[in-house]
Amino acid sequence: MISLQLIRDDPDAVREAIARKGEPPDAVDRLLAADARRRELEADANDLRAERNAGNRQLGELMRTGQQDKADEVKGRMAALSQQIDALAVELAQIDAAIEADLLLVPNLPHASVPDGSSATDNPIIRSWGEPAAAGSSTPHWEIGERLGLFDLERGAKISGSGFILYTGAGARLQRALIGLMLELAEGHGYREVWSPILVNAASARGTGQLPDKEGQMYVVERDDLYLIPTAEVPVTNLYRDEILPVRDLPIFHAAYTPCFRREAGAAGKDTRGLLRVHQFDKVEMVKFVRPETSWDELESLTRDAEEVLEALELPYRTVERCTADLGFAQAKGYDLEAWSPGVGKWLEVSSCSNYTDFQARRMNLRYRAAADSRTELLHTLNGSALGMSRTYAALLETHLQPDGSIRIPAALQPHFGSAEIRSRSRSQRARSAPRGA
Repeated sequence: MISLQLIRDDPDAVREAIARKGEPPDAVDRLLAADARRRELEADANDLRAERNAGNRQLGELMRTGQQDKADEVKGRMAALSQQIDALAVELAQIDAAIEADLLLVPNLPHASVPDGSSATDNPIIRSWGEPAAAGSSTPHWEIGERLGLFDLERGAKISGSGFILYTGAGARLQRALIGLMLELAEGHGYREVWSPILVNAASARGTGQLPDKEGQMYVVERDDLYLIPTAEVPVTNLYRDEILPVRDLPIFHAAYTPCFRREAGAAGKDTRGLLRVHQFDKVEMVKFVRPETSWDELESLTRDAEEVLEALELPYRTVERCTADLGFAQAKGYDLEAWSPGVGKWLEVSSCSNYTDFQARRMNLRYRAAADSRTELLHTLNGSALGMSRTYAALLETHLQPDGSIRIPAALQPHFGSAEIRSRSRSQRARSAPRGA
C-alpha cells in the first residue's frame, strides 16, 4: 500500500497518478475525510483525558482534605468522562479499520517514466533478440504435442477440466528439463533457490497485493482459509514479512519453482487452445529484496536475467515496457518479455518483471536497518518470471520443429533433457500408450 502521509501531503498528485492507471480516485477522498475525522476525535480524546487527569488530581486533594461531598461529585464527573473517552476509542478503532481497508484499495503509483497508454497495444518495444520466423511457417504446438505424444489435452480435461494439462513421456521430461535449466541460470546470477509451500494464508496473499484485488482469480480452500498460489511471488516475497533485516544481508535474491493456479485463465474462447491459457502451469520465479536507492537498477538486471533464459532456449523475443493501462495494481514499473510463436503467429507473454517499490513491504511490514542506531526503513521488492512454462514450452516446440517432424533441443537444454532431439513415436510406442480396447 502507499503511505497515508503521501496522500495527506499531496492528494492531487496521488489522484493524478491513480488516474494514469485508469483507477477511480474514490478511496483517496474517503481516506482524507476519515483521516480528518480521526484527527478531530484524537483531539477530543486528548482534551477529555487532560480534563480527567486534572479531575483526578482534584479528587486526590479533596480526599486528602476530607471533602467527601465534593469528592463524590468529582467522581461522578470522572466516570462520565471515562465513558466519553471509551466511546471515542470505539469510534477511533472503527475509523482506523476503515482507513486500513481503503488503503488496501489504492494501487501503487506508477513511476514517472512509465509511458501512458489505454491498453497493452500501447506498450513500447524496448528491444528484441533473434529473427522471428514467418507466421504460419510452423505447426501449432497442440498439433505437434499430439503427434509426438508430449501432452494429452483430453485426458487432462477428463481428470480436472479444461485448462489442465497432462504432460506425458518426453513431454513430461521436457517440462522438468526446462525447470532445471531455469533454476540453474538463476543460480548463476546469484539467486538462492527456495522450495516454498503452494498454499498460503490470507496475510500472505494480502501482503503481495493479491487480496483484496484479485480474489476472483485465485483458488480458495475455504475450509482452511488458504489460497493456491498464482505465482511463487506470493510465498517467496512473504518469507521476511514482519521482519527487520540487517543491511549486511542485502540485497537478497531468491528463485523458486512452483506450480501456479489461476481460476480466470483469460476471456472465454480467447487463446484457449493448447497451452496458451491454462488454470495450472509451472513457473520459475525470481524475487529480489533491495535497498530503495538500488531498485531501479535491479529492475533492469532482473529483466536481463529473464531475457538470458530465452536466449539460452534460442527463442526470438521482444521486451516491451508496460504502459500505465497495462501496469498491474501493485507495480510501479515493469517489463513484459514476449516469445515469438510461429505456429500460432503471435507474440506470447512469457515473463513479467516488476518493481513494486515499497508497496508490498508496507503491507508486509518488511523493513531493514541501515545501522544499529538508525531508524528502520521499508525495503523495495521486485520479481520476474524466468519463465512461465506453458507458453515457453509452446514457443519452443513451434520454433524448433524440424522438417522431418522432430524437435531440436537447444544446446543449453540438452544436459537437462538428456538428448538433442525429440523424434516421432513409432506406431508400436503409440499403441503401448493407448488404453486397452482403444
